Amino acid sequence: MIPHIHIADYSYDLPDERIAKHPLPQRDTSKLLVWQEGKIVEKVFTDLPSLLPQGTLLVFNNTKVIPARLIFKKPSGATLEVFCLEPYEPIDYQLSLTAKVECSWRCLVGNLKRWKGETLQHSFTFENNQYTLSANRLKDENNEVVVKFSWNCPELNFAQVLEICGALPIPPYLNRKTEQSDYERYQTVYSKYKGSVAAPTAGLHFTSNVLNSLNNNGIKAAELTLHVGAGTFKPVKTNTIDEHEMHAEHFTVSLITLEELLNNANKIVAVGTTSVRTLESIYWIGYNLLKTGKLETHITQWIPYESSDGVPFSEAV
Repeated sequence: MIPHIHIADYSYDLPDERIAKHPLPQRDTSKLLVWQEGKIVEKVFTDLPSLLPQGTLLVFNNTKVIPARLIFKKPSGATLEVFCLEPYEPIDYQLSLTAKVECSWRCLVGNLKRWKGETLQHSFTFENNQYTLSANRLKDENNEVVVKFSWNCPELNFAQVLEICGALPIPPYLNRKTEQSDYERYQTVYSKYKGSVAAPTAGLHFTSNVLNSLNNNGIKAAELTLHVGAGTFKPVKTNTIDEHEMHAEHFTVSLITLEELLNNANKIVAVGTTSVRTLESIYWIGYNLLKTGKLETHITQWIPYESSDGVPFSEAV
């Protein structure tokens, strides 16, 4: 049974010197491994348009990474890192990021033991004036902290405050600080909607030239939005998979994209795991609707393993 797989069986050594700390100067010159006629061959990402058959529907995740890491210093000198995971109030990403004056988020907090409940403050400058971002600890929930943010600059929404005060959350395994170049390179060229705390990395190698070549070669494109959440950073501390609870993520899919999926059901290629799990969730939402007549949009992590009979993808969509 998959839920009882032991985590230790998947442990491996990844020496730090084998990790690329920075991307190549040109995104699409990255290497590309291809499974071809029973063998793995090495290509370059610019080869992708010639490798996909005509009529393929590429499904992209157009989420955009936000500068979700906020650093606060206490009067004592202690530093606390508040990492915004997802909106709490208002719960909608768009409403929360466009909120003025205050909003609340679920957060991970580094050095949490040092936070005794006092208001944390971070000073910032906007149009030559000094303002303050404040953080108040509302409650703790499952190793996360609900934090209320408030700022005394009514001209700015929370997304703009993050742009000024926050840092981009690059992967921790890079073992380096965020650099200015990351603000461009750690976003896909087709990113649109803010909300992720990590990039959908499979899409980072696409360039405008590659996208144009794909289009010229008869490769179609569809977009959806899944905001990458805390599960990306949450360490697995259990012995087996079933003991580890995955963090929920929010996604949006348009009617246009659903129609594209229906019309190209046998030719879909997902760009990265975020697109894969969104497509899987779309399927299981449709599956549940067919089986129960109820629209259940929260898909628990074991539904695929608990359901014995299948439903064709097109019917579920």
